[in-house]
Amino acid sequence: MSIEIKTAEDIEKMRLAGRLCGEVLDYITPHVKPGVTTETLDKLCHDYMVNVQDCIPAPLNYAPPGYTPYPKSVCTSINHQVCHGIPNDRPLKKGDILNIDVTTIKDGYHGDSSRMFIVGGEEASTILARRLCKVTHECLWLGISQVRPGARLGDIGAVIQKHAESQGFSIVREFCGHGIGRRFHEDPQVLHYGKPGTGIEIEPGMIFTIEPMINAGKAAISELNDGWTIVTKDRSLSAQWEHTILVTPDGYEVLTLSAGAPANPALLA
Repeated sequence: MSIEIKTAEDIEKMRLAGRLCGEVLDYITPHVKPGVTTETLDKLCHDYMVNVQDCIPAPLNYAPPGYTPYPKSVCTSINHQVCHGIPNDRPLKKGDILNIDVTTIKDGYHGDSSRMFIVGGEEASTILARRLCKVTHECLWLGISQVRPGARLGDIGAVIQKHAESQGFSIVREFCGHGIGRRFHEDPQVLHYGKPGTGIEIEPGMIFTIEPMINAGKAAISELNDGWTIVTKDRSLSAQWEHTILVTPDGYEVLTLSAGAPANPALLA
């Protein structure tokens, strides 16, 4: 495993890519409403990234080994879809929960973030859906709160696992956070479960994502025939939140924070 410690120049460019990524999610937020299609949301995000921000949408035509090229500019995962949902012409319904996952490339550097949306507002959803989105957001920030030099990656996974499972939810184990920089996916892998004090030691200059995927039912997942979309095997709801994190000399900096990002959960305030 080769973990790249970012230089001061890298960090400045990652700050820009991260800020722009967060701003795409801010931009798309008012467009998420009943009746809109995820294809429309994808086109709005694409045009904003390309024409306004002068960015490249990283998912478009992304093709890791064994995969066909991803056909859209963002990932949109609805209800029981865990991740990598492909935007399509299905209108969103009141009460749907939706994850929009955005990755921007600016001047060769990546910013990566995702956010949950409750279509039609919180009052439109079930208590379970609201609680799942809330607890997953708490898991993200609990994980972020562990980031500091000298801590271990296992500390991040352990606190996420403990909180999710204490609420009766389960953690998807097949997908994890990852290093990020000039490449979309770098070392290290950042698991969302584990034991405190285990794993790689965290050092200043590391940049990685934390992106817990939490299921309301069992942890088991499967892949749809499109070769990308991951769903819960039991068709229970799934939620995910993601930020890109820089390890600083005395803690962390969230590179994908933006003006419209939801506030830190009350349990961390």
